[in-house]
Amino acid sequence: MAAESTRQLILSTAFSLIQSKGYNGFSYRDIADEIGIKTASIHYYFPKKCDLGRALMADYRSRFKDALLAIDQDADDSTNKLRQFTALFIQTLAQENRMCLCGMLATEISTLPVEIVEEVKGFIADTEKWLTRLLTRGCQAGWLQFAGNPEDQAKALFAALEGAMITARTLNDRRHLEKVAKQLHATMIVTNK
Repeated sequence: MAAESTRQLILSTAFSLIQSKGYNGFSYRDIADEIGIKTASIHYYFPKKCDLGRALMADYRSRFKDALLAIDQDADDSTNKLRQFTALFIQTLAQENRMCLCGMLATEISTLPVEIVEEVKGFIADTEKWLTRLLTRGCQAGWLQFAGNPEDQAKALFAALEGAMITARTLNDRRHLEKVAKQLHATMIVTNK
């Protein structure tokens, strides 16, 4: 196995484990058993578990930024961008009832190493900043409307989707998240546009 593919395999396996069990719910032994390597091989790439967790969250944060950029380039109006944004959460949950990595780690925030906490906070800040721009432009163009300012609405929207993922996962009912997303759309999208 090539060095880069081993590193990527470790990352993808750990990513899956965090999304299903949480950061504190797996060990290097779990990764090693799943992919058939020694734990020493994992320590070679990630000396401490916090190194692995930080790398995972940094990678997830980067990929999510890329997804938001793709939405910006693909969708023609704020309503479509909003729908594509909420679809990111629905698609994640559809993958074996998995959670957003940020949301999953946030549930364990008080037990996480500071390096991971900073990445989680950065993810939230990045996402809320992007949403604020989307909501601001949507209001200015007349596509969206809501009470309060775009920054506060962005915080509420992001929190609602993360919370709805947790609830839908608890209920083992993906439709729960879909209904929350539909309701969020209904409260913000101008229908006579």
